[in-house]
Amino acid sequence: MNSELRDLSKSFSDIVEEAAKSVVSIITLKLAISAFLTPVPVEGIGSGFIIQRRLVVTNAHVVAGARKVEVVYYDGVKEEGDIIARDPYRDLALIYVNRNDITPLELGDSNKLRVGELVFAIGSPLGLLGPTVTMGVISALGRVIAHKKLVLEDLIQTDAAINPGNSGGPLVNIEGKVVGVVTAIIPYAQGIGFAIPINSVKRFIKLMKRFGKPIRAWIGIYTTPITSQIASYYGLPIKQGLLVVKVIPGSPAETVGIEPGDIIMKVNGNYIKSVSDLKNYIEDSASRGYVVLEIMKRNRLMRIRVPIIIEEID
Repeated sequence: MNSELRDLSKSFSDIVEEAAKSVVSIITLKLAISAFLTPVPVEGIGSGFIIQRRLVVTNAHVVAGARKVEVVYYDGVKEEGDIIARDPYRDLALIYVNRNDITPLELGDSNKLRVGELVFAIGSPLGLLGPTVTMGVISALGRVIAHKKLVLEDLIQTDAAINPGNSGGPLVNIEGKVVGVVTAIIPYAQGIGFAIPINSVKRFIKLMKRFGKPIRAWIGIYTTPITSQIASYYGLPIKQGLLVVKVIPGSPAETVGIEPGDIIMKVNGNYIKSVSDLKNYIEDSASRGYVVLEIMKRNRLMRIRVPIIIEEID
């Protein structure tokens, strides 16, 4: 048994050691206003990782307002990076770097995650340069978190310890594949952490290639996945779909009559079960200008065409 545990421990160590070579620390310089109303430089730190040659992914809030971004690699080499895209609605950003000898991390499929899976959070917590590691399990999926004016949907929840500075680092599974991007933007989380699914990053990069800049395609609703437990507790007539929990006033969704409590069953004729399904169909329909929802409203089935608003993100 001891031999088996040693082998397992060594296997985990090998996975983390290899993955850590692709993780970077990100040091930002921002300007803040002092008590004397004068601008003062403030240094911040976060994490990121190589997702493609010469390309680092991190959280949008890590580089928000940054006048300068410095990338520090696992071997101590550092260089200045250029922010080429930032999407606060996904809390994702891309940084261009000159160094191209770092192997990008292999990307997993966050749609295949299961509660209970072991994961490792790798980053630079509490301003400590150089990758450090915490281990935990996937404790929940599809979380929706509101923070100030930002709502992050479809998050991965984990009990791996996550602290300021971890933001932007990878959440890695036992195969060494990235399944999420850690975000420490939620200050009141106690004993739990959150990560953005890696499939959201893939989608972000796909949209960048398609439109040349970050865009936001939306109809003005926030939803949560319906599980059998939720359906049973609230007496819902179906066990799969999305429950509308909030509708933005003046949005296309409100204009066509969508309300909290409505259940979205299909989008463009396809059954859906996750928030990312809905977002993907909306983004794929952006050029057409509308999306077709099949919803259940007070036990009555309806088919509604909802206009899509497209915003360029500066």
